[in-house]
Amino acid sequence: MSIAYLTSPLGTVLLEGDEEGLQRVAFLDEKIPQSENISEALTDAFLQLEDYFAAKRSTFSIKLNPQGTDFQKRVWQQLAEIPFGKTTSYLQMAKDLGDPKVIRAAASANGKNPIAIIIPCHRVIGSDQSMTGYAGGIWRKKWLLEHESPVTQQSLF
Repeated sequence: MSIAYLTSPLGTVLLEGDEEGLQRVAFLDEKIPQSENISEALTDAFLQLEDYFAAKRSTFSIKLNPQGTDFQKRVWQQLAEIPFGKTTSYLQMAKDLGDPKVIRAAASANGKNPIAIIIPCHRVIGSDQSMTGYAGGIWRKKWLLEHESPVTQQSLF
């Protein structure tokens, strides 16, 4: 298993994976210097995330290998279908999975997403448009949603 650290506007991002695919992208609260020697298994993910943070990329083409239950993987696949710049609610996610009663299980699986940003769990908000929990911290979720927003604020001065 290879590991790399990316310095981002949101702090250090940990990438973990091997030739089977990317298994983990997580925000770290500690500051770790950006990796200089990146394994071949992580190079594409590293470069694509750099482009994402530089606002040069809105989609990813990376081999993923998240580890979880079959249900979690179904939820993560559903998350991957949320378009860049769009959001959905936990209730809508549950409905899209075929059963509104799985809302709590879907929310739990969302919270256990091991591949932040690329599997965009940050795009799930409350039905009332509220900023709900995010494993990386609400401030990071807010930044990511603003970064992806099609509406940009311009300064008059």
